[in-house]
Amino acid sequence: MTAELSPRNSEVLAPLYGPAPLDLRSVRLRSVHLDWHGPTVTLRLDLPAPPLPLPEEWEAADVDTVQGQLQFLAVEDLELDDWEPGLPVSFELAVRSGSRHRMRVAVSHDGKSEFLRFTGSADVLVGHVSGFRAGPESADSGPHHFLGRLDARLHTTVPDPSEKTFHESL
Repeated sequence: MTAELSPRNSEVLAPLYGPAPLDLRSVRLRSVHLDWHGPTVTLRLDLPAPPLPLPEEWEAADVDTVQGQLQFLAVEDLELDDWEPGLPVSFELAVRSGSRHRMRVAVSHDGKSEFLRFTGSADVLVGHVSGFRAGPESADSGPHHFLGRLDARLHTTVPDPSEKTFHESL
């Protein structure tokens, strides 16, 4: 099993991470959004520190955390147990035997048992990438500086969970 992911639209992350796969061994899971239209699961995460320099605007704002959303499509066999938002987690990703287009996703906290498990398409999307200065206890409620032009025009913080256009569309 691996914890590295290469999203289908990896060009979204390229300005921060280059061509390298995204390492999901230690990230902070902020939210889990379920969308029955897909069925789709969208996870909002604090991503690992990027190896490339931050954008100038982010440097000026003293950004210390990068956040983004991963969207898993065609999800089935989803199980979500006791979970506390904002805790550091680790992903395990495994291509399903017999199918190169499906993968099993398992998320755990502190090496304990998995609290989130599902099977989904190996074509994962990434979006709504932003930088922010973490508040007390790593809070992400302050201003966000979005990488995408449209997000930057529409949002200065992460929208409320009821904002479906943000949480369901990448």
